[in-house]
Amino acid sequence: MPFIENMVKRIQNASLLLDTSLGHCFADSLEHKDANAIYNCLRAYAAIDETSGAEEIFRSTVVAPFIQKIIPHGSSRAVGESSGDELEQDYERIKRRIEDDCKFLLEISFTENSGLHVFSFLANSILKEVLSAIQKGKPGAFSPGRPVEFLKNYKSSLNFLDYLEGYCPSRSTVAKLREETVYIDFMKQWNTGVYFSLRFQEIAGALDSALMTTTLLRSQNSSNQEYSQSLALKQSISLMDCLRSCWRDDVLVLSCSDKFLRLFLQLLSRYSNWLSAGLNARKTGNASGNEWAISATPYDFLYVIHDINWLVDEVCGDYLGHVLELLKSCSPEVRDLVKQGILQGGNSLKVLQPLVINSIVETLVEKSVEDFRQLKGIAATYRITNKPLPVRHSPYVSAVLRPLKAFLEAEQAATYLTKELRKELVHGAAFEITRRYYELASDLVSVAKKMESSLQKMRLGAQRRGGASSDVSDHNVSETDKICMQLLLDIQEYGRNLASLGVDAADIPTYRSLWQCVAPPDKQNTISF
Repeated sequence: MPFIENMVKRIQNASLLLDTSLGHCFADSLEHKDANAIYNCLRAYAAIDETSGAEEIFRSTVVAPFIQKIIPHGSSRAVGESSGDELEQDYERIKRRIEDDCKFLLEISFTENSGLHVFSFLANSILKEVLSAIQKGKPGAFSPGRPVEFLKNYKSSLNFLDYLEGYCPSRSTVAKLREETVYIDFMKQWNTGVYFSLRFQEIAGALDSALMTTTLLRSQNSSNQEYSQSLALKQSISLMDCLRSCWRDDVLVLSCSDKFLRLFLQLLSRYSNWLSAGLNARKTGNASGNEWAISATPYDFLYVIHDINWLVDEVCGDYLGHVLELLKSCSPEVRDLVKQGILQGGNSLKVLQPLVINSIVETLVEKSVEDFRQLKGIAATYRITNKPLPVRHSPYVSAVLRPLKAFLEAEQAATYLTKELRKELVHGAAFEITRRYYELASDLVSVAKKMESSLQKMRLGAQRRGGASSDVSDHNVSETDKICMQLLLDIQEYGRNLASLGVDAADIPTYRSLWQCVAPPDKQNTISF
């Protein structure tokens, strides 16, 4: 109807006139920092539900001019005061201008029981203008393609948001600010997912490169002075560098702490799998991708054991405390899960230590048992000969434990082998060498007895056919007795050599079996050297 249409038009004109007049009044009061006028204008804006109008005027008349000077864009960029994409200094200057030009309005808007809580000048005036200026003037600041600069800008931005939240008088006001569209849009600009992916490639790639070498590299010439005094191998130093990188201030993004924790545990797992695969390759002889393990010496594995123990102590000790301190804002339940995960990661290294010790033992045993080949000479010495009973041990006995003794007396063992590990290694080697000794000696005695039995049957048969006496008194001391006597002398000397290493031969089950195999009946139950 014409009447209604006319009224609508008049209402629109009146609203426009009110908005214009109120806007001029508000802008003028802002210019003169007239607290009463500002308060009344804000009450009027709140009454007509036009808060966005007041926020926009404040942004355009007060905020935009000083932001444009700090982060210039468009035609003013050529003569701007800032350079590059770093934001830290810009934020500091913005904070000072907020303190000078905006604080008075913010305090009015947050006046208790004023009804002005409906305004959000922090988000829709200040943050909105800052976001727009960065997007236009420094778009590279949001790029995760340069991780170092990205993280500095991201942390500076979080500090700036903390500064803005500092103006909020209550937690509910902070929560309301964080729910604002502009605040959410601002946080979306920071693609921390892409940033983590780049850091993942950088950190994990560094460890993979270190583990791709075909030999174990000593840390003596390492450029990393922090760990070269503590760790023996460059591969271990690389692992520790990568582990620390996950939680360094210039790398970590707390909002991605779950991802960095996962990377931290994956690095430990990667190192553990590298060691485990190498030990398996050494055992099977399949060197594909694990050449370092095939060429490694017992001393190299001594370095590995040292590094494992140091890494476990560091990861599960001081560094665990460092990580938990970084995550102190998390709930106790979350911190407990993080602690369990890191301890399990450290344990994945610890369980490899017995396998590494076994690898050392196996190598030393193989070198030691080479001298057992001379056992065959004992049978040849006394078979079908008139040699008297032996009175001293064979020369080979002194050489059996020589590789083990040489290893224990080396400088590397003195430096890196603890008393507990030394005892474990010596006992492991002694038990295995004795087992191999028993197998060879018992076979030798068994063959000698069978051969002697066959010869006796042949003699008896020949004597019966010739009608000769069956008296065999010339053979009271048999060849087998001589062989056993020689072996008894040998294992007595071997037992004395074990004792010099701190091992009681009588405590080794296979040594007792070996003794019973070669000792005469009257000495079967008494082991003496």
